[in-house]
Amino acid sequence: MGLHPVLAEKLAAALAPAPPLVRTRRDAVLPRIAGKVHSVIGMRRAGKTTFLRQLLDSARERLPVERAIYLSLDDDRLAGIGADQLAALLEEYFRLVPDVRGKLPSLWLLDEVQLVPGWERFARRVLDTEQVDLVVSGSSAHLLSREVHTSLRGRGVATIIRPFSFREFLRHRREEPERSPKRWTPAERSALERRLREFLTEGGFPETQGLDGRLRVELLQGYVDTVIFRDIVERYAVTQVAALRWIVRHALRNPAGRFSANRLFKDLQSQGLGVGRDQVYAMLGHLGDAFLLGTAFLATDSERQRNTNARNLYPADPGLVRAFDASGRNNIGHALETAVFNELERRGAEVAWVKAGDDLEVDFLARFPDREAELVQVCADVSDPATLARELRALDLAAKQHRSARARLLVMTREDARAAPSDQRVMPVAEWLLAE
Repeated sequence: MGLHPVLAEKLAAALAPAPPLVRTRRDAVLPRIAGKVHSVIGMRRAGKTTFLRQLLDSARERLPVERAIYLSLDDDRLAGIGADQLAALLEEYFRLVPDVRGKLPSLWLLDEVQLVPGWERFARRVLDTEQVDLVVSGSSAHLLSREVHTSLRGRGVATIIRPFSFREFLRHRREEPERSPKRWTPAERSALERRLREFLTEGGFPETQGLDGRLRVELLQGYVDTVIFRDIVERYAVTQVAALRWIVRHALRNPAGRFSANRLFKDLQSQGLGVGRDQVYAMLGHLGDAFLLGTAFLATDSERQRNTNARNLYPADPGLVRAFDASGRNNIGHALETAVFNELERRGAEVAWVKAGDDLEVDFLARFPDREAELVQVCADVSDPATLARELRALDLAAKQHRSARARLLVMTREDARAAPSDQRVMPVAEWLLAE
């Protein structure tokens, strides 16, 4: 079978010189692990395709054009092709660039690869027989990290692309600080704290940057609808769509809220939405797989307690908090907690919440694979001395439970931090977000 003419056309275009893509640089990097297929995954519209194009530009700074190519397989004219066409594509590439085969490594970036059934077998063969580094990306509906790992027999490694972090949000505006927080001037600090409030309202999805509030909200709500129908309903053949939509809206309207699958099940029953308890658990899992919601379970060594206690759910981006706020109240505290949770996950932490006493909790226990754990408490308003004392007391109790963890209370501004001048654990959140 010959090469599909559209693939031939795309290959010719991919081998041609092209001007670099000018987009905000992302902080995500591919891990330096040889002999792996790198999968770039994440929520829809977070910037996966742009990241691949940036990888291409970076590779072409050190490699000839013909040794670094990007191909998008999202083309209606390619509907129905199989892995045999990927094999034919590879052979045509080597016919066009014969001096590369078996002698020089090349980089292939395949976008929307999940549209080609059997691509995993092609990828394994390429790893075994050719000097080709493969990076693939696609919809989270079909490119789950655990499934890629399984289908590639342990030879896949995932890199998650999330909406902009606060640092990337500033970089997009050409306002990324060049100096450490200790060297910020009062004017620089005030400007960064203002930008932080904007970030907590607008969020970090690349397409929404600079849009007016109404259009931004419509776009973000559209993202969520697409996740529901494309990444969950279609993929998992969910029939209880009304129940799924109710769970999503309930979670996004109560960001950083405490949720029990059993409680959700009862609430759905009271709404007249007949759905099984197991289906509720499954839907929560699907929402996590689609990167729409993140989960912090109770910090415990007991798997039973972890699963039976309520979990905290966080939107993928603080902008979703405002987009789904039906109350009209200022949700800055919930947006702040959401931003901190997402940053902890971005830094590679496994995140849980801590029950510090009968009536006290700590928002996050973050366990990192390569450094000490952190206890992080988040408070948007510590103007009341009693509130500050309560937050610090919760940290003290949690620190006794987790003695190896470093404790931190994150507050909105430098003035808030000065409210506890003798406590070095209190830190403005802007400094913390820009610390790494």
